[in-house]
Amino acid sequence: MDIPNRDPFLTKLSDKLGRKRPDTVHKPKWELSPQWRVFEGFTQDQLVLQLEKQCKDIHTDVKRTTTSQLVDTLHAVIQAWKANFVIYANDERFDQFGINEYLNNMSQCRKWDSRDKEGCIAFAKNADIGITFSDITLAESGTIVLFNEGIKGRPVSLLPESYIALVPKSSIVPRLTQAVKTIHERNLKGEEIPACVNFISGPSNSADIEMNLVVGVHGPVRTTYIVIDDQ
Repeated sequence: MDIPNRDPFLTKLSDKLGRKRPDTVHKPKWELSPQWRVFEGFTQDQLVLQLEKQCKDIHTDVKRTTTSQLVDTLHAVIQAWKANFVIYANDERFDQFGINEYLNNMSQCRKWDSRDKEGCIAFAKNADIGITFSDITLAESGTIVLFNEGIKGRPVSLLPESYIALVPKSSIVPRLTQAVKTIHERNLKGEEIPACVNFISGPSNSADIEMNLVVGVHGPVRTTYIVIDDQ
């Protein structure tokens, strides 16, 4: 990716610091790297258990399902929340996991369409539920990572009253360490990494006012992760 004016900026910065700009920058090798030992050797099933444990602390429900039972599980959550208006991300995985047909049969369901951004935002503001897939999932913190390339619809996870994250079990990694490594490796391979990468850890929590915890101050007031056994 070309970065305009990068070289002149870095050269000027080096001059101000009174040193020659290096031709290359070598990544340091740290003697100690304890971050890699967190959940080291865990299987995907063990990471799911850790994700479930952490989600209790961040006020997020976790449902487990299989690919074949995904529609039934999703339907059960939507019905339990008595949702009428649903918006979901423009993501090919809704087709791959066989959910599109179910959602399209709902009378008040809308897929994000960047060609009608303002209309989709208006719909999302009044939607009961927003649904996305997780691109990377952090077991340690219960965090959903979303790559928003501009077509999926960033407001889908932010504006509706409630939020459902569909979590392929294969997307779960121990912690932020592995997530950042994955993003870095994709970049080295020449993959286009979106400028907008969101890290979402359940509904927002705030205790700013008199130390009273309030859940869902900013964004959805409740969240459910549906873990899909895709392996």
